[in-house]
Formats: sequence, structure tokens, C-alpha cells
Amino acid sequence: MSQYAGPETTHELPYGRPEPESPRKQPRGRAALAGVLAISLLAGGGAGVAGAAAWDSWHSDGRGSSAGVSSSSAQGTPASVASDESATGAGATPSSLNIEAVAAEVLPSVVRIDVSGSQGTGSGSGIILSEDGRILTNNHVISGADGGSIRVSFNDGSHADATVVGTDPLTDVAVIQAEGVSGLTPADIGKSAGLKVGQPVVAVGSPYGLDATVTSGIVSALDRPVSVGSDAQGNVTAYPAVQTDAAINPGNSGGPLVDGQGRVIGINSSIRSTSNMTGQAGSIGLGFAIPIDEVMPIVDQIVAGETPTHARLGVTVGGQAPEGGMMMPGQPGQEQATEAPEGAQLRSVSDGSAAAEAGLRAGDVITAVDDRQIADSEALIAIIRSYRPDTKVTVTYTRDGQEQTANVTLGSDAGTTAS
Repeated sequence: MSQYAGPETTHELPYGRPEPESPRKQPRGRAALAGVLAISLLAGGGAGVAGAAAWDSWHSDGRGSSAGVSSSSAQGTPASVASDESATGAGATPSSLNIEAVAAEVLPSVVRIDVSGSQGTGSGSGIILSEDGRILTNNHVISGADGGSIRVSFNDGSHADATVVGTDPLTDVAVIQAEGVSGLTPADIGKSAGLKVGQPVVAVGSPYGLDATVTSGIVSALDRPVSVGSDAQGNVTAYPAVQTDAAINPGNSGGPLVDGQGRVIGINSSIRSTSNMTGQAGSIGLGFAIPIDEVMPIVDQIVAGETPTHARLGVTVGGQAPEGGMMMPGQPGQEQATEAPEGAQLRSVSDGSAAAEAGLRAGDVITAVDDRQIADSEALIAIIRSYRPDTKVTVTYTRDGQEQTANVTLGSDAGTTAS
């Protein structure tokens, strides 16, 4: 499935050969906090989400070389979590940021991931979480393995095979385990909650198979809702992204976006690019990372052997399927609801859901969740997905032309196939 977003197209960083794009309605937006970016889905993984890795058939051995040394603390120690203030690197400016120092700090904790499967071969990036080889990446990086193989290349030039610990297509997160390794350098995990627009950041990964590539830029926007398609059940993969102008290209997916102190504040996952019907898209300075605060609770559940859970409002909006099985607007066979000029119009409210208990009704138009503006249906999906179950939020909505608010305790999709 593809989506066309006009003269410029937003792409999940592709795994495998691109497929031709077909026209789709472009989502509406109004501000940095609102308006979902439709992602063009290219050939990719079995979860229904486009893959992330770059074709690297030009590369003689299908892998890359890298240099550097690594050291670490006790085996199995998870990556450290920084305080809000230190994680943001708020005192740094683009001109004062010591990119060399940041690169030296981060490079030992970043890997290249080579994948082969029925869809072909490709490469992406990953973030070391533990000394014994637990690695965080995007689901769409490893979904292309499809019964094939996953091979990890480390900063010191060594390699290891890897297996999948668990995945979460709805947040585009995966954890893999490199086999037979020790003494790795876990990344420092920061906080995305304290990020500021204009703050300097650095992206690290393996664009087009080029290991240990470092680029720099700033946080261009926050809470930019991005939709990258849907899984086999029609559940949308969406998140309110950290937007950056640091160069991100195919192969960067799964790699870290870090602050001025080298702490991971996001996972580089998608880009917006000029339309390219014949080959892969490249960076034009519009890249998107999944905020790390939304990733780590999912990682914790995966590592614990649990099925990841997500917040659930219990409504359908726009072209969404019943009971929260979210479908892309305009999907064949689904009646397309009329979208409100601004906001997400509720098509239905499930009995006993968080929305129902808060008094929301079909026909209400949600315009904000807490202080985060909602431009359309997909923006609502992305913003709700950023919360955890049982979180209390304030929903602003209009009913019969009158603005109202409701206090909502979000539910969970645990034990359901909907989100």
C-alpha cells in the first residue's frame, strides 16, 4: 500500500525495492502540533509496515566496516537514564555543540543491522541497550528478515548474528539480541519530555550502508504527528515525532537521535522527501524520530516477555474500523466519514470505554488532548498512542458548536486486537 502526499512525499525509510506510489488523499494540518504527515509505504516487512533499510547491493560483502573501541560496565546493565535537565543539553547552542565529543560518546553504542529474507537484503541501524547484546531498533528494520537472518556489525569491526526478542508494530519498535557478545557499550538513554525547538541534536547511523555516519542539526518541531501505515489487522502505526533537520537517509532507521550530551532522545524512523518515483528518497532536512519516552515502556515490556500495551480511548474516527481497529482514511470497502474542519470527529464510542465513561459521544469533535492540538483523525491516533494506559488526560471537544472539556482516564488494548 502506498500514499502520495503531493509534490513532496514523506517516506518510511525503505527496506527493499521501492514500489510505485498511488494517489491518496493528503491529510490536513494547521500547525506544528497538528496535522499528520502521511508516509509513503514502500516494499517491506511482513507486519504491513514499510521496511527501513537501504539497498546496499553495491557493497561487496553486504556489510560495512567501522572503527572505534568500546568499554562498559557490568554485564546486562541497562542503559542509564538521564535526568530531565541533563538529558536536554539545554545549555548548548548549534554553534557551541561539540559534535566531535558527542560522536565519540555515541558511536560505540550504535550498530549496523543487516537483514536478509524473502523480500531481499537491506541494512538499518540499532542502539545498544546492554553489555551482553540487547539492541533497540525499528520494527520495520528487522521485519524484512522473514525467516532469514539478522547480522549486527559493531563499532570495533566485529560482527554477530542476532535473533528477535520482540516487536511492536504499532510503535515501530523492536528489540533484538546479538549472540555470543559481551563488553559492549550501552547507550545513555535520555528524556524526550524536556526537548526544546531549536535545541541542537546529532543523528548517528548507517545511511545507505555507510557505517558510523554522524550528522547534526536542531530540533525543528515537536509533537509532529506522523502516520506510517498500518499492520495486517488495520491498526495504524503512528507517533507524535521529534522533527529534525539533521540529515537522515535510508539506513538511518533504528539509529539514535541524541542531545548535546550524547543521550538518546529519539529513534530515527522516517523522512519527508521530494517525490521520487524511480528510486529511494533522500534527505531534504525533514526527518522524524520516535520520542524515547514513548519507546522505553514498550522496550521494558518486550524484554520482560510481555505483549506490549497501548493507551486506548475507545472510539472510531474518520475511516477507522470498528472497535479501534484503525484503518487508513479512504481504504476500499470502508465508508469514509465526513471530517470536521478542524479536529477529529468521533464516528462511534465503544460501550464501557474510557471515552464513554467520560461522557463523549458519536459526533463530538476532539480538538485537543491536554495542551496538544488535534487537527484530524490521524493526529488523534498519534497523540493517544503517545500516552500509557491509565493516564489521566483532559480532552477538549465541541458538541453542537459548543466547546467542552472532559477528564478521561485512558484504557488499555491489553487482551484485544484493537488499539
